[in-house]
Amino acid sequence: MAEIKYDIIKQLGSIGEGSKGWKKEVNVVSWNNRKPKIDIRDWDENHQKMGKGITLGMDEIKALKEILDGIDLDSLGLD
Repeated sequence: MAEIKYDIIKQLGSIGEGSKGWKKEVNVVSWNNRKPKIDIRDWDENHQKMGKGITLGMDEIKALKEILDGIDLDSLGLD
């Protein structure tokens, strides 16, 4: 299996922490020297190991932001 190369261009913030101490982060990441994208995934403390995540381009981020802006959080019944 080929090695995955990544470069965290900018750390935008952490949105949670798992039981192992890994943080779910929102970052701008370049994967395999490609154009940077927004990336949401769990990372260990040193950013050496990662969990599964989602990577979004600009159009996808704009669409997600529009959806999130339109949500009435109180109506979802979430904690």
